Amino acid sequence: MIIDEVHIKPTEKTPDFVLNPKGIIKIKGRAIDENFRKAPEQIMHWIDSYLLNPVDTTEVIIALEYLNSFNTIILTSILRKLSQVTQQSKKLVVKWYIENDDEDLMDRGESISSAFDIPIEFIMTDDIKSWY
Repeated sequence: MIIDEVHIKPTEKTPDFVLNPKGIIKIKGRAIDENFRKAPEQIMHWIDSYLLNPVDTTEVIIALEYLNSFNTIILTSILRKLSQVTQQSKKLVVKWYIENDDEDLMDRGESISSAFDIPIEFIMTDDIKSWY
């Protein structure tokens, strides 16, 4: 099964999603929309298709300016589902860019990493917007 790249454009309240079948997933921007429903369904469907034949290394790049509780649940679901590549003897690399002073986002990321045993490389930056 061949799957196409999916690009869900950002809004003022939702992040930019790029889902590339070559194993590169990018999530960038602001995640504050409380009614963010349609895109997550599309993302999960794409991931289900991708998991049928994932590449050797799947890389997830996260650069969020803000992440509310509702969208933390969505992000956790995405990462948990993508972590299934490791059950197929494939590699999952998660790089999460966080502004140096954003302790809240760091805490959320560390909680996701430990709760679901997903190794996340946290990369501190002076300007998160430079990553998107």
